[in-house]
Amino acid sequence: MSKKFIIIVGIIFALIAVSVSSYNGFVGKDEEVKTKWASVQSQYQRRLDLIPNLVSTVKGVADFEKSTLTQVIEARAKATSIQVDASSLTPENFEKFQQAQNGVTSALGRLLVSVEKYPDLKANQNFLELQSQLEGTENRIAVARNDFNASVKDYNQATRRVPGALIARLMGFMPKPYFEAAKGSEVAPKVEF
Repeated sequence: MSKKFIIIVGIIFALIAVSVSSYNGFVGKDEEVKTKWASVQSQYQRRLDLIPNLVSTVKGVADFEKSTLTQVIEARAKATSIQVDASSLTPENFEKFQQAQNGVTSALGRLLVSVEKYPDLKANQNFLELQSQLEGTENRIAVARNDFNASVKDYNQATRRVPGALIARLMGFMPKPYFEAAKGSEVAPKVEF
């Protein structure tokens, strides 16, 4: 065998090895994003599962403002109708999901603010437990979203760095969207009693 042939075979082997290694790295990072996305969805589902109990408790204890309860129920219905799995995590689908979840957050915020007007409700043990579970769930959602964003950052960096960027594009590994703050969240809500 000639020296040139050995060099060419060596270069081809090295390119194949780098390509396989990069591809496997992208698969691992993609799976990490999917796992983190599943955690986010799980926490949002936990919140959605708590809402019917919260609404029932509020209805049972107080002659509560029906429009507020209706908004919570409608926001929950909209959020449950939008399902985005990790394989369809496009910016457009992600935005629809995030908007629906922001609607739930907003409706629950209005519900919890209006509760302040009802001392009987605030003293109800069922309501207090549900409120505590909801607060814990909101914290879990924040942690899950932060973990998801960290895994998306790692994945997106890998898809944009050379030589990985070339392999990522060829193999269909596209950048993933991040969770971002809802529009208007930089302004503190005005609470009036």
